Amino acid sequence: MTSGGPATARFAVVGNPGNRRVDLFADAVRAAGLPGPRVVPWADVLRDGGADFAPEEVVRLDSPGEDAHVDRLLRGTDDPTRVEGSARWYSTFTSALRGLRGGRRLDDPDDLAVLFDKRRCHAVLAAAGVPVPASPTSGPGAPPVRGWEDVRALMREHRMPRLFVKLAHGSSASGVLAVESAGGGRIRATTSVELAPDGRLFNSLRIRRYTDERQIAAVVDALAPDGLHLERWLPKASQRGRAADLRVVVVDGRATHAVVRTSTAPLTNLHLGGHRGDLGEARAAVASAGARWTDVLAVCERAAACFPRTLCVGVDLLPAIGWRRVAVGEVNAFGDLLPRLTGLPDSGAEGRDTYAAQVTAALRRHGSTSAPGSPDPQDADDPNRPNDPHGKHHPLHPHDTRTGSAHAIA
Repeated sequence: MTSGGPATARFAVVGNPGNRRVDLFADAVRAAGLPGPRVVPWADVLRDGGADFAPEEVVRLDSPGEDAHVDRLLRGTDDPTRVEGSARWYSTFTSALRGLRGGRRLDDPDDLAVLFDKRRCHAVLAAAGVPVPASPTSGPGAPPVRGWEDVRALMREHRMPRLFVKLAHGSSASGVLAVESAGGGRIRATTSVELAPDGRLFNSLRIRRYTDERQIAAVVDALAPDGLHLERWLPKASQRGRAADLRVVVVDGRATHAVVRTSTAPLTNLHLGGHRGDLGEARAAVASAGARWTDVLAVCERAAACFPRTLCVGVDLLPAIGWRRVAVGEVNAFGDLLPRLTGLPDSGAEGRDTYAAQVTAALRRHGSTSAPGSPDPQDADDPNRPNDPHGKHHPLHPHDTRTGSAHAIA
């Protein structure tokens, strides 16, 4: 408590000490005039079976990635470049979430359990009317994918000559194959997976293409025990001759930051050689196609609204050829690592990076904003405040100046 005044928010972060994500968030907390957050290491959480937080602590969960020891605890492998082990990672991670006790949480365990299962996440989005690529593996009634023969059968049954094969619990494009078939039995898979001579799979920073179906089958068969999700490959829009998609960060129900990612390969992830594109050009392309940028952002907000108890998500948005229509490829729990990127115009996050935007929103939700540089709090009991968890009332939302329905671009 501050003497003679309201309580000042105290932040805590579950993360890997020294990790750039944790450091960037801590910088944003201090920039808001607050003490740096208490960092609770993932290694301790996994070792101890959980952690306790004070009632007044505002608790953020950050990615457990980029730490070999933590990865070993989660996946049971001594080599962090190995692809296998994502099912064990998911089981261990979700169990650890259930061991976190107390505090005022910015991330919901049930939301995270869905976000880290691509099959469940796809089903939730589709049920909410969010445009997504067609998938034969979405939802509880979907058939199991036990290996390459099942993939081939589903390709034929659902007339999917081009599709993405994804690890159900993968992230950062780990284990993703972009598969395309052609006449004469020809087939090609583009992926960052490296198939070793002994059959082990490794993540590589180099995109490679397999054209031997026996190799493709070997990769898929090795991935299948961890669970697979299949999605139709939607032809994407291009920018300057390169395939383009967008990562849009949604904070407290509002699309605040966006970056265009371009690549000559189907995988646009920046760590795999993708480049940041020109957001202004993308917005102009949307307008030239007769669509509206506000509707593009609204699709991302609808996706985020499926996870109302989680403050921030990163939405991977797939613009179709011509930029008139879009679909949601994935929703990422830890999709906010966009260093030096400031907020979109009219987003409420102008001049702030993704972490500063989250600190502002967290204080609005959970803490006193009496510290220097913090915004004024809003009445948490007002059902019409912008972060209404049901996503029904956003009278102060700048995107509500649009007319018509966001479904027009779906």
